[in-house]
Amino acid sequence: MDALALLLVGLAAVAAGAVNALAGGGTLISFPALLAVGVPPVAANVTNTVALCPGYFGATLAQANDLRGQGRRLRLLLPVSALGGIAGGALLLGTGERVFQALVPYLILLAASLLALQEPVRAWLKRRSERAGIRPTAEAGAALPVGLAAVYGGYFGAGLSVIVLAALGLMVDDTLTRLNAVKQAVAFSVNVAAAVFFLFSGQVVWPAALVMALGALLGGALGGGLAGRISPQTLRWVVIAISVVVAGIYLVRQGA
Repeated sequence: MDALALLLVGLAAVAAGAVNALAGGGTLISFPALLAVGVPPVAANVTNTVALCPGYFGATLAQANDLRGQGRRLRLLLPVSALGGIAGGALLLGTGERVFQALVPYLILLAASLLALQEPVRAWLKRRSERAGIRPTAEAGAALPVGLAAVYGGYFGAGLSVIVLAALGLMVDDTLTRLNAVKQAVAFSVNVAAAVFFLFSGQVVWPAALVMALGALLGGALGGGLAGRISPQTLRWVVIAISVVVAGIYLVRQGA
């Protein structure tokens, strides 16, 4: 990759890190940026997963206090999440470049739809947790939906947090704050497992991955500093709109 391409993906990673810190959905910025500079779709997805891993660690660390007292839950869900992430990564590498390229616009639209559902899901979970007398099913029942979500996370990843939070809310009886912390730990586990698996795939574009990792860390710090000054909901809808446009462009190109 030339210097201009590295600059562009680095700036996209800064934006992705900031968006993730403020509203979520940063992958919908960084992944299309890699495609735009000519990285093949599978390699772009692999590189994006590896590059954004440090950001997931930072987000999980920030919610460490809310994970206290949830050791049993984490011991159940994190191994399942890691296995799901590896399975999704293996599925991605086995898909083939042409098939994955055809799926790209639909995956982007799916991720944008999940991002749009983020606040309604949170609001529903909050209302649900406030009702008296409601008892979700056994906690162990969360392993299956979380594991299936992890497979999707290892395959593409954008919107994973929404699926995991909804699954936890259905199956686990706890506050939204604590479930949100578990969700973050699950997303971290999925992405780390997939990223480690991808390290041996030969698909990581390392110059881009390193530049993007630094950019995502910088963006996360900037996003944290902008918290309270920018409406997360407005930013989320901007990302959704951009994603729909990008997906539309790819659909038009595929039909041409």
